[in-house]
Amino acid sequence: MTMNTNKKIIAIVGMCGAGKSQVADYLVEKGFAYLRFGQLTLDICKAQGLSGEAEEKKIREGLRTEHGMAAFAILNIPKIDELLHTSGHVVVDGLYSWSEYKVLKEKYTDDLKVLAVYAPPAMRYLRLADRTHDAQKDVAIRFRPFTLEQAKTRDYAEIENIEKGGPIVMADFTIVNDADFDYLYKQIDTFLNNL
Repeated sequence: MTMNTNKKIIAIVGMCGAGKSQVADYLVEKGFAYLRFGQLTLDICKAQGLSGEAEEKKIREGLRTEHGMAAFAILNIPKIDELLHTSGHVVVDGLYSWSEYKVLKEKYTDDLKVLAVYAPPAMRYLRLADRTHDAQKDVAIRFRPFTLEQAKTRDYAEIENIEKGGPIVMADFTIVNDADFDYLYKQIDTFLNNL
């Protein structure tokens, strides 16, 4: 990795099943500290004994009602700052809304780079349906399966209700994740080499 020495935040954006977690894991292997925006939702659900997409949606919407559309950025900024201080570069898995993008861009300016991960919907839906969920191995609930209907419903909700298209369009770099891991990793390396 030939990045300059300024501390960087890479915020990953993409639709469910595009491969954001694989990209984040690769960046962690390259020395980035890891922060998952959506972990807030899962932590609240776990603390309240709730589970399932419907319950998670209620929590997400509740946080946005209370803190605005930039809720996850606002609530995670202290964690980002701590990771920058203790670890250096940070990868943020799961930037969602246009409002979050604007808040992060205003705070971190050129130190924030947005990395979009794209895969065609049909490919993403197959990936999501093929996931097997082993709760004992996936304690962070990063790789939950979705039915075709659940995946489509989530896509529409993310595009229509939380303005997810904005950060994807404004990304500094886009990775097309429609082949094997070698191809994916080469694209990430190209991105890192141009930071």
